Amino acid sequence: MAPEERASRAVALCFLPFINTATSLGPSVTTSSGCFGMARSSSSLLLVVFVLCCCCCCCSCVRGFRSRHAPARHDYRDALSKSILFFEGQRSGRLPAGQRMSWRRNSGLSDGSAMHVDLVGGYYDAGDNVKFGFPMAFTATMLAWSVIEFGGVMKGEVANARAAVRWATDYLLKATAVPNTVFVQVGDASTDHACWERPEDMDTPRTVYKVDASNPGSDIAAETAAALAAASLVFRKSDPAYSKLLRNRAINVFEFADKHRGAYSDRLNHVVCPFYCSYSGYQDELLWGAAWLHKATRNPSYLNYIQVNGQTLGADESDNTFGWDNKHVGARILLSKAFLIQNLKSLHDYKGHADNFICSLVPGTPTSQAQYTPGGLLFKMGDSNLQYVTSTSFLLLAYAKYLTYSSKVVLCGGATVTPKKLRSIAKRQVDYILGDNPARMSYMVGYGARYPKKVHHRGSSLPSVVSHPAKISCSAGFTGLYSPAANPNTLTGAVVGGPDSSDRFPDDRNDYEQSEPATYINAPLVGALAYLAHSAGQL
Repeated sequence: MAPEERASRAVALCFLPFINTATSLGPSVTTSSGCFGMARSSSSLLLVVFVLCCCCCCCSCVRGFRSRHAPARHDYRDALSKSILFFEGQRSGRLPAGQRMSWRRNSGLSDGSAMHVDLVGGYYDAGDNVKFGFPMAFTATMLAWSVIEFGGVMKGEVANARAAVRWATDYLLKATAVPNTVFVQVGDASTDHACWERPEDMDTPRTVYKVDASNPGSDIAAETAAALAAASLVFRKSDPAYSKLLRNRAINVFEFADKHRGAYSDRLNHVVCPFYCSYSGYQDELLWGAAWLHKATRNPSYLNYIQVNGQTLGADESDNTFGWDNKHVGARILLSKAFLIQNLKSLHDYKGHADNFICSLVPGTPTSQAQYTPGGLLFKMGDSNLQYVTSTSFLLLAYAKYLTYSSKVVLCGGATVTPKKLRSIAKRQVDYILGDNPARMSYMVGYGARYPKKVHHRGSSLPSVVSHPAKISCSAGFTGLYSPAANPNTLTGAVVGGPDSSDRFPDDRNDYEQSEPATYINAPLVGALAYLAHSAGQL
């Protein structure tokens, strides 16, 4: 039952005894345009006074209902707004009139010209000026999934969330405009990293890289198909024509990914490694992409593909890390939704696969494998650990939603794990990010009284074009990297890599593992924050 329905029921229950009383007294009391109408007799006047007093009690009843949420320690609505705003700081291309991150300006306006294609737009993945297609596509998929699951409670922020999705998918449509080809990267990471300059100034080579039938990249192509398919659901009602375009393109790109198999980093190793190598192979993306196309198209051929190929694509593997490289866990959760909510019996096994992931996370269960810091943060690895915290938190909340709908729980050996428990774990992780941690600082820039000030981000760490119109050259910019001062431009909403396994965070701009933000850290957090803001009564 929606909160509004519960509120209406609460009001009705408060008033019901008095309405019944008035009715039992006969026609001397009528109900007109007022609360109980006008009294026609002195006895009725006494009744009206009584009812008005009860109205005051009823108001108290409603106030009591509305305050059933314990006061939240965090302003999740504010954090949600800022987590979406961050994407405007990562935009490449010609910025729109409504750009809110006002210190940014146009950049990369000739991207793609080296291959005579238009690749203007999209997102810079993190603190540099390269457009890496693999993490950008995953970012788009997770932003879209956030809107699909929790957009209904985002209220005023849903338009900004859709805009963030569209900025990515407009670019991905360009990157897939040539049949059987995906343009996967603009910019050379090695030369880009040898400079510290604003995206508006960058003069490093904007080399374009692609995969095609001769040089396959099933991983990046299938992830791109997943992003386009997921986004088609986001725009199905608000922009049907755009939704259809996304869906049709997703079908074509997935067909290319499946027909011409291979990992993109096998052919482009010198370009994409060690930055975004496909360490997990391409099988996970094929399963993930098929899952999203099944959801977006409702075409039974994708269900058949999943049933036939699921095991060979790693459906039951025990890898429990979900991020830009490995999608197995995400595919299991998504496919379990089809079983739990749509009652597709043929996908029953995916509920078991999803449960195995859940059991690996919950402390105290027989199969728990997850590591947590002394302060309670899920810890996967030292390099940008918060990306796994945000993606896992999203999956926990999404799965809790599916379990609640179907009145199911997770059985971990002898332990029963309820949806409430999953929500509690996810909330604890998000609260840690927002400041409930040993350092007593938020890891979201601009949120809370204390947050990272020396973020590893070129545009944020150098004077903006607005305040310093003159060009800052490649080498001159390193004064910004090594400056002890706080970043001059606030990259509002950016979530950094986060603390180490002992909950320590140095706030050191030169420490990219802990101080660099990334689009794929924020994307799943958008959905998690929307849920928490709504559950706390803030939306």
